[in-house]
Amino acid sequence: MTDIYKLLGLVLAGYCLYRIYRRLQLSAAKHRSLTGHSKMAKRVTGLIPGISYGEERFFNCDGVSGDVVERRKKGFERLAKLLADRHSVSIAQTGAAAEHISDLQFTRSYRVPFQFSQYFRAHFKLGGFVESSDGVTVTDLDGRRFYDLTGSYGVNVMGYDFYKECMTEAHERVKTLGPVLGSLHPCVAWNAEQLCRISRKDEVSFHMSGTEAVMQAVRLARYHTRRKYLVRFCGAYHGWWDDVQPGPGNPTPVDKTYTLTEMGTATLTVLRTRNDIACVLVNPLQALNPNKAAPGDGSLVDSSRSAGFDREAYTGWLKQLREVCTARGIVLIFDEVFLGFRLAPGGAQEYFGVEADMVTYGKTLGGGFPIGVVCGRADLMKRFREERPADICFARGTFNSHPYVMAATQVFLEKLESKEVQDLYHNLDQVWNRRADKLNKRLREAGLPVQVANLSTVWTVFYTKPSRYNWMFQFYLRAEELALSWIGTGRFIFSLNFTEADFEAVATRIVRAATTMKEDGWWDADGLTNKGIRRGILKEMLNQRLWG
Repeated sequence: MTDIYKLLGLVLAGYCLYRIYRRLQLSAAKHRSLTGHSKMAKRVTGLIPGISYGEERFFNCDGVSGDVVERRKKGFERLAKLLADRHSVSIAQTGAAAEHISDLQFTRSYRVPFQFSQYFRAHFKLGGFVESSDGVTVTDLDGRRFYDLTGSYGVNVMGYDFYKECMTEAHERVKTLGPVLGSLHPCVAWNAEQLCRISRKDEVSFHMSGTEAVMQAVRLARYHTRRKYLVRFCGAYHGWWDDVQPGPGNPTPVDKTYTLTEMGTATLTVLRTRNDIACVLVNPLQALNPNKAAPGDGSLVDSSRSAGFDREAYTGWLKQLREVCTARGIVLIFDEVFLGFRLAPGGAQEYFGVEADMVTYGKTLGGGFPIGVVCGRADLMKRFREERPADICFARGTFNSHPYVMAATQVFLEKLESKEVQDLYHNLDQVWNRRADKLNKRLREAGLPVQVANLSTVWTVFYTKPSRYNWMFQFYLRAEELALSWIGTGRFIFSLNFTEADFEAVATRIVRAATTMKEDGWWDADGLTNKGIRRGILKEMLNQRLWG
């Protein structure tokens, strides 16, 4: 019996060592930052105390002289008054609506780092309503026109007039049918055929949002592989449902998701050696800032934000992923809800030359209406098993294939083939890379600590001098009548129809905004380092946590 116990002990010890090795292997594939460790990130964010700067600290948390503080105060007051006077009607409507719309309350509070938020909101009002669009501009309730850099969060690829035409034509095509649901309008069949051709996949399913499309793609991958885990990459966004948002922002514990490092050899090792991974989700937008979360100004506490797109390196990474997923029977899913039809008519698959097993689309494809689409291989799209009739993969939605959405999608896909639209894709990278380079040169020559990085028409701003006040830049840009999304300078999204004259006007305004911000003293602090800034903030939070 002693020998049996020894053998059992050895087996148990071996099993425990194997589990420890596997766990260490998985840990090595996670990004070293908190972004790569969702459970730890949730614990840490739960410990961060609320801090609200008073006036003195608001204008001088970086140890500048009194005359610089006065310049900042005067600049802040002038900017707040300028926007309040220009946009009074829009601001009044936004304030009234915020009492009933929780989204407005959230975005208003998180435009800037939380330490500055309360004072800022008390003294600085912004409008969030517009009434019309034209070309590359939008007009607010006060009749003020802005060059639009929001891109409607990715919807606006071709320009607003393009989508107005899609929506108008769609109404004419299906107005005799109206809101009949369940039964399908003939344009649905046409759309499915075209999308299969564009995506080079066999079948299609229609949904009402990109989030729903990604949910269904993952569900089908789990169903057909009989595996439970999905792999997402550090920093990537795939909608707001639980399994793809395991960190802060999700109150539900997530235990069937691996968040791994993008462009990492340890990640490939995990994919090669585990048998529980159903799918890998790739958001090609992350090529601009791998392993970093969406770069909103609300988290811009120093100048460590960086970005840069290396097409060759990212293409190589996707090819490695493709090889590993093929070898291990893992479903490779390209989430092109944001970038679909922006990089190329055939999307990221065409742009990078890599085939996914499933592709999700949304936003722009709906021709101005909400939509989500899954395109995939026939064997992955099937929702039932002939040999097990009760074993199904259910997915429905009342408004899926809504006639007006499907008609607008049809018009969009028809226009996509036109010479006018195809011309927009001609030398797309060269055009937008040149524009970014030209703007960066102007900013450097003016001695301004601001630069941009771009993935085609999607841009982000980063800063070359350590500062606590980079988040103020978004408001100087607004004063130059550049429309930004609520995350500020984290994303500039241009539509493809920006002419050279349009872009020159925007570039001039960006340089002018940065020049004014510099003159107002927000970048005057010397001797700061990004590490020193972060340490100071940590010390501040510890003191607040311990002593209140």
